[in-house]
Amino acid sequence: MASFQHPFQSLKLVKRHSQGLPNVLVASAGSYIYSYGAESGQRLAVWPQQVETSRGSTSAPTSTSDDQAPPEKRIRLSSPENDSEQKPAATTDGSTAWTNIPIVLVTSDGKHVVALTAEDKCIRVFSLTEDGHFKELSSRNMAKKPCALDLTPDGQTILCADKFGDVYSLPLIPGEYVKPKIQAKKPKPVATTLTVHSKRNLRSLEQQHMHAERAEKAARAQEEGEEKTALNFEHQLILGHVSMLTDVIAVSLPGAVGSRPRNYILTADRDEHIRVSRGIPQAHVIEQQCLGHTSLISKICIPSWAPSVLISGGGDGQLLVWNWSEGQLHQKMPLGDSIQDAIVSGIWDVSFDQPAGTAGSINLILVGLEGTPQLLCYTLESDNTLKSQGVVQLSGNVLDIACIDSQGSVVISLDTIRESGSTDMWKENAVSPQTLTECLQFSIADGGLKWTVGDDTRTASINAGGTSSLPVTLDAKQKKTINDTLYNLGNLRKRTFDD
Repeated sequence: MASFQHPFQSLKLVKRHSQGLPNVLVASAGSYIYSYGAESGQRLAVWPQQVETSRGSTSAPTSTSDDQAPPEKRIRLSSPENDSEQKPAATTDGSTAWTNIPIVLVTSDGKHVVALTAEDKCIRVFSLTEDGHFKELSSRNMAKKPCALDLTPDGQTILCADKFGDVYSLPLIPGEYVKPKIQAKKPKPVATTLTVHSKRNLRSLEQQHMHAERAEKAARAQEEGEEKTALNFEHQLILGHVSMLTDVIAVSLPGAVGSRPRNYILTADRDEHIRVSRGIPQAHVIEQQCLGHTSLISKICIPSWAPSVLISGGGDGQLLVWNWSEGQLHQKMPLGDSIQDAIVSGIWDVSFDQPAGTAGSINLILVGLEGTPQLLCYTLESDNTLKSQGVVQLSGNVLDIACIDSQGSVVISLDTIRESGSTDMWKENAVSPQTLTECLQFSIADGGLKWTVGDDTRTASINAGGTSSLPVTLDAKQKKTINDTLYNLGNLRKRTFDD
């Protein structure tokens, strides 16, 4: 019986033409990261590589254990003191210490890849070699589960937003770290038995000494506890919300003539807030609040060609377009009556060249909805408003998108395990090869936007190579665990008394 294959949870294009190297498509599926040639779709590398088992044989990439069941959630594998030496190598049975890699980032210069492995809450940084292989440079386990990552405009700092509402900054390439030691102030009585003579004062002095000893023991225990839980790498808490964060973006606006660009950090949370903060090191300063959503905010996007425009979406059935630097709302764009209850799972900006002889470019905003095979298409007009261009129908639920060239070619990751339009109903049978990706080709015809959906040589090669396998015969609990790795935005909705 054929087995399912893990769908690609994240797709990112690594642009390397400025270095004289071909572009690379980086994708995560299950517990593995893959690299493909962007022009050919040929697989270049897999991380982690095939692992040699205790019997001396090699095991193919797989994210399941010997009994073909997904591993249980695991806690930190090593003490914080040894985290810097913790290797991402798989265990002796060939399985990894995590089941999925939800977030992948690439630096603008195309030299580094940042990935988040889920269960161990570890942020890993890789260098990408000329032939597309991954070389791990660092692995840093966070104390709280990260929900979103982004890179600062200079590409040298990682911003990590976690489920407790905090945002930390970490250097892309960690250096030598010396943990600061804070000496606790220990209370000590000034008086002694030589200066105190009355019986009442002596009893009071004994009480003071007893309290001082207790305070010293408590301070020592606190220091020991902090040493056990402290992160042993350079990091800094730069800002925080009182609610769970869902997305974070670092952006730069050009300054006045002769001045430096102005850096900002935008954060969205579960409580319908979008906050505009200054960049590091003044991230504690709040510049604006963009308030207008009536349900959770799941995604925010700043188009690359319009850095002053913000597009946000969530669970209230509409897209909001902002002038975020001023906190002004430009437009409310309803998603449609038929998909009013859907939650926005992704907002992507796509730009491609117009046909030969026509100046300018076509700028699109593509919106994906959780658990649906539909891709909403909009153009961003000159007055910074969205204009609907229709709905693209795919063969499976949309997971992620990567624009791979300037001619309008977009690679779309699809969910091949579940029925189209469902987040929990699995297909009965697995076919081979599975349609892990499809190519969406945009064009201009008769003065309007047209598109075609299907396979091209790149997606056909990616689909033929496949990913790690997933058994068809899983019980309901195991399926729910795997479902939650892809579809978890519905759990963030606030519950009413009736619910």
